[in-house]
Amino acid sequence: MAKSISVNPKKKRGRPVTTGKGTLIGVRILDDPLAALDGWIEKQKEANLTRPEAMRRLMALALKKGN
Repeated sequence: MAKSISVNPKKKRGRPVTTGKGTLIGVRILDDPLAALDGWIEKQKEANLTRPEAMRRLMALALKKGN
């Protein structure tokens, strides 16, 4: 006779990890720089580029230029 109740593995508690391990940096950005960031995002060829990813890319570009 088959079991009538299936056993589900327990779910982990809390929020899932989305970006891996790293240091979270909270930043407030004023309206004008934020509008400039949004404008830069619109010019990129990727459809779903997020603000955090755009900021990571711009920071990487700035750091490469500095060397």
